[in-house]
Amino acid sequence: MDNPGPVPIVRAMEDDCDILIVGGGLNGPALALAMAQNGHRVTVIDALPEAVRGDAGFDGRAYALALGSKRLLEAIGIWGAVADHAQPMLEIKVTDGRAGEGPSPFWMHFDHAEIEEGPMGFMVEDRHLRRAFLEAMAHEDRITHLSGRSVTAQQITTTGVAVRLEDGSRITGRVLVGSDGRQSGTAERAGIKRTGWRYGQTALVCAVTHEKPHGGVAHQFFMPPGPLAILPLTGNRSSIVWSETDAEAARINALSDDDYLDALRPRFGSFLGEISLAGARFTYPLNLTLANSFVADRLALIGDAAHGVHPIAGQGLNAGLRDVAALAETLTLAARRGEDIGSVLVLDRYQRWRRFDTATLALATDAFNRLFSNDNPLLRAARDIGMGVVNALPTLRRAFIREAAGLTGDLPKLMQGKPI
Repeated sequence: MDNPGPVPIVRAMEDDCDILIVGGGLNGPALALAMAQNGHRVTVIDALPEAVRGDAGFDGRAYALALGSKRLLEAIGIWGAVADHAQPMLEIKVTDGRAGEGPSPFWMHFDHAEIEEGPMGFMVEDRHLRRAFLEAMAHEDRITHLSGRSVTAQQITTTGVAVRLEDGSRITGRVLVGSDGRQSGTAERAGIKRTGWRYGQTALVCAVTHEKPHGGVAHQFFMPPGPLAILPLTGNRSSIVWSETDAEAARINALSDDDYLDALRPRFGSFLGEISLAGARFTYPLNLTLANSFVADRLALIGDAAHGVHPIAGQGLNAGLRDVAALAETLTLAARRGEDIGSVLVLDRYQRWRRFDTATLALATDAFNRLFSNDNPLLRAARDIGMGVVNALPTLRRAFIREAAGLTGDLPKLMQGKPI
């Protein structure tokens, strides 16, 4: 990537903001709101125009928000704007098999009634979340939202950080946060290397309508080429995340809508009746990518900029929101103690909090994908027996449910629904 060189830091009486966030997807605005509500001035720089971010049309994309993530959205004032559009996930059924042959007799069944806190999670469409974040940022005086603007250079000094935008303008702050995805320019400009690999799989993503109600049940069907997730949306609709080999995914994606559905039906089954496409179709190449460091001088990475994992467990956004909660808490408490929030000592606390958790998630999703995305008869037998054992042991089953709900580990306060 070309770097136009150092950015002269021209300071007036004070920096333009406390926190500079590059990336306007979901994690960046969530962090902006959490920091602004705790007294910090924040600038969010988003390469996409606001009209694109706020497009209200249904395009099929949706997210599985764990209960912990829902609590964070409540704490920062977002949940009320999306609650009416959220579909509770009351059960999760995990099966193994081949397309057109039906599932294995061994499975895992997780029911929200086995924990006291309520539904394990909620499905919320991308359009509702993005619109809620845009509106919330617009009503927060401490947030400056720059849409359709790109960062071309950044400079870190002992006292602050500056970025240059494509129009030559400069913005200064105390901490720079990269929330700009798996190919993070913020991380690259800081010299942070990445570790990872491609899976040789591509996710086919769409939404379908179906004749029968889903009952709030999410399904994960493991097949040799990759998993198929059927995730309940409001009404008689479900979100589909369907992994195939790169070549097969390219072939399927090139089909007409009718032929695409014909390819999906043997994998989807008939348990929800006849299906039809709703919204657009997307493809995403699947890979694992971990930043070798989540922090540098006056810089922190969150979300996919720090860790991009396989969608096999639907935990990508949830992991990013836990980053948001941990970084917001770390910086806010440091500011209250009078510390320099951009110091390495402060930012390293965030890294220590999140590094092990995200590495464990990455390894777990990688191992699950490798274990289930094959047709080896010995591995098939082992994983089927393993699912049967988990399903038969209530204590172990509840542990899996709590993990899926985002209720385990060293939870930041916002993930508990508490103010910082």
